[in-house]
Amino acid sequence: MKKEYEATNYESDLTDEQWEAIREFFPSGNKSKYHKRSLVEAVLYIVKTGCQWRMLPHDYPPHDTVWSFYRRARNNGVWDKMMKHLIKVTRKQAGRNEEPSYALIDSQSVKTTCYGENHGYDGGKKRKEENGTL
Repeated sequence: MKKEYEATNYESDLTDEQWEAIREFFPSGNKSKYHKRSLVEAVLYIVKTGCQWRMLPHDYPPHDTVWSFYRRARNNGVWDKMMKHLIKVTRKQAGRNEEPSYALIDSQSVKTTCYGENHGYDGGKKRKEENGTL
């Protein structure tokens, strides 16, 4: 028998409004004995706190159940679909187009200690050095 949803009191927990916004991505029509919202909130707790799966508080379903739920959702692309949906909704609420019209790509130069070739000028001896030999 499926457990009813029992609210926990963690910062990572979803509000009712937030849950309604993503509920469609987690249909409840399977044999799991845990409420999908509890499983999603457990995953969010792991993401927010960075704790180990085995250190998940006992207020949530067992860690192996949560891990299995997370893994199946990841493999089925549920998290990606949900994030794309939330981005579109957020952009629409902000009065913007659902899809961005352009993207900025950051370019960064990185200093290195290696040079392209092994040659240079030995200032002390005033001789040109090539390939490590003088």
